Amino acid sequence: MKLSQFKFNLPQELIADFPPKNRDESRMMVVDRKKKTIEHKQFKDIIDYFDDGDVFVINNTRVFPARLYGEKEKTGAQIEVFLLRELNRESRLWDVLVDPARKIRIGNKLYFGEEDELVAEVIDNTTSRGRTLRFLFDGSYEEFKTTLKKLGETPLPKVHDREVAPEDNERYQTIYAKYEGAVAAPTAGLHFSRELMKRLEIKGVDFAEVTLHTGLGNFRPIEVEDLTKHKVDSEEMYIPKQTANRVNDAILSGKRICAVGTTSVKALETAVSITGLIKPYDGWTNKFIFPPYEVKVPNAMITNFHLPMSPMMMMVAAYLGYDFIFDVYQEAIKEKYKFFTYGDAMLIL
Repeated sequence: MKLSQFKFNLPQELIADFPPKNRDESRMMVVDRKKKTIEHKQFKDIIDYFDDGDVFVINNTRVFPARLYGEKEKTGAQIEVFLLRELNRESRLWDVLVDPARKIRIGNKLYFGEEDELVAEVIDNTTSRGRTLRFLFDGSYEEFKTTLKKLGETPLPKVHDREVAPEDNERYQTIYAKYEGAVAAPTAGLHFSRELMKRLEIKGVDFAEVTLHTGLGNFRPIEVEDLTKHKVDSEEMYIPKQTANRVNDAILSGKRICAVGTTSVKALETAVSITGLIKPYDGWTNKFIFPPYEVKVPNAMITNFHLPMSPMMMMVAAYLGYDFIFDVYQEAIKEKYKFFTYGDAMLIL
């Protein structure tokens, strides 16, 4: 398929810049793939669609404060550094993006914090904006990470044209986030409150955890028209044996397996074997799902409403059907559903 086939007109005012007051009170569109029906609900109504033995697959990655602001040595030029991933713990090596990139060359030093609490040296150019930094820090690894967190900012996508607010530290994170490594929140999971999860558990619904450290590639514009030529950034992922067993039991007993978000779908589809069951997994994935890919594992999915021509929209189109997603999105625009990070939810059955 072509990139341009995923264009649609999204009014700017429908992009949610702030989270709703309560997580589980977002609106929720319920879409039935087979019947082609659409219902309008609240997220907490999701409990009505699941029963004893059904499984929600959730991504327990935790977002770290990946955006740093510093100064270039000598010139004092303001530099934004976006931490992508740690390359070597002992050497304090990190893969990063810098902006503006043209000013940052190998050998430059960057200073962060009011009293230069942190210093980094550029040791490699990786892409036009990508650099490898070595942080020069004398303390322990724990002290180094504490300093990074203190100086770093919640990496809210730049589409949200506003300052990061204190509430983002909590709200740009799922309530079940455990393992740090993501630079973007798995946003479908932001709708779950502790009360709603407890009510689902009382009803007999299980939560099976995967870890997929969401990367910035989800928000980077796709630059090729032919989608088969798009190269996806690799993301680290882990599926424990306990989760694989729980999902496989649900598959074999015909229960509902609901993937919470595109990252959970990607994890399940990476780990599925030719038998249709999933295997434990510890490694990386660069899976890119777009029509006419047939999603094999989840038979239900929770997702947000995504931006035009985004990889997340393409995955939902593969799951929902290419033609039907445009009907659904037009209905969402007509009904003024909110899109993107802090937007409303869609349950696909």
